[in-house]
Amino acid sequence: MAGKFEYYKDKQGRFRFRLKAGNGEIIATGEAYESKSGCLNGIESVRKNAADAEIVEVQK
Repeated sequence: MAGKFEYYKDKQGRFRFRLKAGNGEIIATGEAYESKSGCLNGIESVRKNAADAEIVEVQK
């Protein structure tokens, strides 16, 4: 089963999204957006940019 993006309104009425793996586990979440279109744009940004994203270890 493939993963999926879900979007929803939070308790403050803002739009949020989460990415779920095929097993239903949440593997990523987005910030709060004032509009549905902003939320959908955030999802598209993750879809476009994540495939080629570099993996970087952050040192403290």
